[in-house]
Amino acid sequence: MSTKRNVIPVEDEVRKAAIELKKGNLASGVAKIHSLLLDANPSWTVSEKRVRKILQSEGLVRSDGTPSSTTNIIHPSFRLNQSLDIHKWTSKVEVKYFDAIKGKGLVAKENIAKGDVLWKEDPFILAPEWEMYDLQRASEACSLCSSIIRDHSPLRISCEASTTATPCTARYCNRLCRLQAEKTHPLLCSARNPASVPLLTFARDAQWMALHALAQCTSRLLLASQQDAATFDLDWEVVQGLAELGMEERAQCLREQGLEPDRENWRRAFALYLQAFKEPRTPAEQKKLARILKKPIPEELQKFTFEYQAFLRGLGRMSLNLEAHGGLYRLHSHLNHSCTPNVSVRHLDKRTSLSRITIIAKEDFGIGQELLITYTNPQSNLRDRRRRLSEWGFGPCRCERCVAEEKVWKESDSNTQEADDLADQLKAGLGVL
Repeated sequence: MSTKRNVIPVEDEVRKAAIELKKGNLASGVAKIHSLLLDANPSWTVSEKRVRKILQSEGLVRSDGTPSSTTNIIHPSFRLNQSLDIHKWTSKVEVKYFDAIKGKGLVAKENIAKGDVLWKEDPFILAPEWEMYDLQRASEACSLCSSIIRDHSPLRISCEASTTATPCTARYCNRLCRLQAEKTHPLLCSARNPASVPLLTFARDAQWMALHALAQCTSRLLLASQQDAATFDLDWEVVQGLAELGMEERAQCLREQGLEPDRENWRRAFALYLQAFKEPRTPAEQKKLARILKKPIPEELQKFTFEYQAFLRGLGRMSLNLEAHGGLYRLHSHLNHSCTPNVSVRHLDKRTSLSRITIIAKEDFGIGQELLITYTNPQSNLRDRRRRLSEWGFGPCRCERCVAEEKVWKESDSNTQEADDLADQLKAGLGVL
């Protein structure tokens, strides 16, 4: 007996299903994907024309409906952190896995009111904006939490390894920060591991935040491997659970915009990275590194850290997950994108921990509603926002604002002032302007 096709699925359902089928059947054209879609969803009523429009809008087939020979579906990969104890931060939200394309996200676990503080979170690692980093190097900001250190502060604490002969400029705003810094600082300390100085200098000169963040993250993992297995496993799960898109994969996205990657600088950065954490140049530096890393590095961590392609994936992982001011956060990294975000990320604790973020609801939430931030400049137009998202393998955003603006642009000449005015009116109506 045949199943009655009496369900007309919403656009997002069809889009996600069609993309996933295309991902597993790259050589198939529209007709085949349409057939597979109906086989997988026997109650759906979906026309081949509808599937064609979706695949064309995603750049997955040519205008004649045949597979694009140059198209390779690229999107970030995801993995759930099974050891994440979300209740350490909040009881109001929970992690949800959506699908292979969208991955994971955060949804409301209870009704939430506009203005509610959802959680506060300290960073897993911090690679602050360069003005703040310069203050840290000048001993004017805490090297852990980035809070400004006043000259008269009685709690100002220096790096314990710093001496006149081998100085380190790291300072901490209190004893707790100095203690917590032992999770990352020893391998980045100019006194304890001077081999790291060229890498950090290169990252600063190039203003390469992802490289600085990767250095911080690598230091944390390597130092955790010197502790007990439970300590290492917790940190390992955090990093393994981050969304990932390698630099080579990103290069494919950028090439469609006529941009070529700077592989020479990638190689140079990798050489300095190995010099900092594995192969210092001088015997004296090698001895200092050996004093820190006394236990053998697990083979799995070595492959994850010291192979070139793994290094490129690490850079992409940092770029994808860093908060705008340079922090990498366990829970914040789960938040997905919308051009009309419904939560805000604030740095409110300026007195005691500038790096701590506070997540605040911008609207009322019902149970199951997803929490969303923006990955792009919300002031940008539709084309620029989608271009920015495409650089990291994200498909066209289908949020309320983008759908409305897309309709305006399709119905108007995209170069007319009328279309620009209509887009501005939509932004104002959605509270973006």
